Amino acid sequence: MDLSIIQIILILIIAFLAGVEGILDEFHFHQPIIACTLIGLVTGNLVPALILGGTLQLIALGWANIGAAVAPDAALASVASAIILVLGGQGEAGVASSIAIAVPLAVAGLLLTIIVRTLATGIVHLMDAAAKDGNIRQIEMWQIIAICMQGLRIAIPAGLILAVGAGPVRSLLESMPVWLTDGLAIGGGMVVAVGYAMVINMMATKEVWPFFAIGFVLATISEITLIGLGAIGLSLALIYISLSKMGGSGTGGGGNTGDPLGDIIDSY
Repeated sequence: MDLSIIQIILILIIAFLAGVEGILDEFHFHQPIIACTLIGLVTGNLVPALILGGTLQLIALGWANIGAAVAPDAALASVASAIILVLGGQGEAGVASSIAIAVPLAVAGLLLTIIVRTLATGIVHLMDAAAKDGNIRQIEMWQIIAICMQGLRIAIPAGLILAVGAGPVRSLLESMPVWLTDGLAIGGGMVVAVGYAMVINMMATKEVWPFFAIGFVLATISEITLIGLGAIGLSLALIYISLSKMGGSGTGGGGNTGDPLGDIIDSY
């Protein structure tokens, strides 16, 4: 797919905002479901990009910065894979290949993150020097520069991919043999499962498991739409809130412990 100048500019703006939000984390433009959807919206590929973003979001759920360990760059993975999906022009058929490309890009993005954060360390010293002089305006200037560096961390690779153009990207994707594309699809599905399993492992408690089991069973019923599942989820949340107000006092427990289902289970 060939993009117009306006579309390219909009994509670069989205990429810049995704990089900035990777640090500010206020409007969540760096989240795959948002970044991919926005790129799909401005390029006229909303449905494939939304599918890509939703799938990548499941993978990114298991990515978290823990201590000195930095998680893969979800912003770069989202923006780059969405651009490749759009340029490839394969629609929903290209989602699997884009996902497979996104994960290595996310890991490679760690290098850019390290470079930018190393430069930001030097900026902090400049801000300290400005603080000693009482120069608030200079502190604000360095702060804006440091944040813009995070945006360029995503916008520059996005611009490079756009500069390559639709032709080479489409040729690369179409030249992949069937066994490779099928393997990438299977591998991408496994990565999604692993990311989701990591989230379940972190939040798994005796209070949450009953809700997970109910949702898992209901999701297998094809007649229930996403709106229906959302209504059921909202109803379960309201039930949980009502139980939390009761605590364990009604089941022989010692009062409200903050885990209503735990109080009920413990009483048995």
